[in-house]
Amino acid sequence: MSKWYETATFYHIYPLGLSGAPFVNPRTGVEHRLRDMMPWLDHIASLGCDALYIGPLFESSTHGYDTIDYRSVDRRLGDNDDFKAFVERAHAIGIRVIVDGVFNHTGREFFAFEDIKKNRENSPYRWWYKGINFDWNSAWNDGFSYESWRGCNDLVNLNFQHREVKDYLFDVIRFWVETFDIDGIRLDCADVLDFDFMREMRWMTGNLKEDFFLLGEVIHGDYARWANNEMLHSVTNYELHKGLYSGHNDHNYFEIAHTIRRQFGENAGIYNGRVLYSFADNHDVSRLPDKLNDQAHVRCVYTLLYTLPGMPSIYYGSEWGIRGRKEDGDQALRPAIDLEAVRQDPPMPGLAEYITFLGRCRREHAPLREGRYRELLLTNRQYAFARIGEGEAVVTALNNDGNEAFLSIPLPVRPSSMTDLVTGGDIPVPDGNLSVTLPAGGSTLIALRW
Repeated sequence: MSKWYETATFYHIYPLGLSGAPFVNPRTGVEHRLRDMMPWLDHIASLGCDALYIGPLFESSTHGYDTIDYRSVDRRLGDNDDFKAFVERAHAIGIRVIVDGVFNHTGREFFAFEDIKKNRENSPYRWWYKGINFDWNSAWNDGFSYESWRGCNDLVNLNFQHREVKDYLFDVIRFWVETFDIDGIRLDCADVLDFDFMREMRWMTGNLKEDFFLLGEVIHGDYARWANNEMLHSVTNYELHKGLYSGHNDHNYFEIAHTIRRQFGENAGIYNGRVLYSFADNHDVSRLPDKLNDQAHVRCVYTLLYTLPGMPSIYYGSEWGIRGRKEDGDQALRPAIDLEAVRQDPPMPGLAEYITFLGRCRREHAPLREGRYRELLLTNRQYAFARIGEGEAVVTALNNDGNEAFLSIPLPVRPSSMTDLVTGGDIPVPDGNLSVTLPAGGSTLIALRW
């Protein structure tokens, strides 16, 4: 039987941005913005999403990844009771919750680093961080140097060769599971985290909660190094993310099809048996409309996101076609959004409804969640494939051309009945190939039963 995360449809929230919290933490009173975010849970459920990735949440100095306190919800969002109530409400309406685990580094205001600044060589925490050297200096003129994440001096790399660091973070994870009943962790910077640390985490969290989900942020490399039976359950599929937009910009469905064939081909896919986390955009990359040359392709991208192998994720606001370019800075990707205002005046009318339709298809047709992938037709501008289950398959067909296209699609099985999932109407079973006419930038889904 599949674990919940293997068939989940995710929604992704960057809460400091969504709630309009100030970029710099004033470290004064608590602002209960999480309470104002409660209506988003009903919206998430209405889209057909049954899992939420929310974070970062730990108390931090600015953007959320420069942690000050691992055991406190950031005061700009609320307090621990606020988040406990938030998770309880999510669970009550069938939404699992995973949070950001920012464990590769801390901020400079974290207690262990503050102690090193104060006590230098005499600090009991001098071994908690990588590269501490009291003979050198830092950009902050600390009187010592240290290793930071990708040269960002406000993010100080933890030393996972020191047992106390691992034990401290494992206690943090236990605290979050026991206090908030979270269902999983998205590991920030998993591609540079210590492998032994992740192996121990897998064992520890599995004993805390049998179906606890570990998702890793991995951009490049062989995903099987991280997603396996000893470490993480899944990783972010950046390889597919790139193909989803560039395959449309270049009118090159071969790029997307090659990626999927390599990853999940029926006979030789290198990641068969794994379910990767798929996305069109997130808090670190440009929004989908700003990556596409032709806005008419937005729906095709979401059709692929929901029907190709993987657990799809929607980044908050993207269901309405909200814009945001990485070139304009991270804040442009993480805007405050008024839920009712954007519902009434969305940048792309009808897109949220279309994503809701895709969510319903995925929920009602098991092959879209667990079926085998089989390529049926492929040209530069047209693409058709099937997800095949027990007694049912769903055929997806797409056209990225600027003109209408006629497709003759070989069926993966001989069906006894066929249904157009877009219209809900039955389709006569053909004697040979399935004939489909798609508008420019159009797609369709057809269910086959036998």
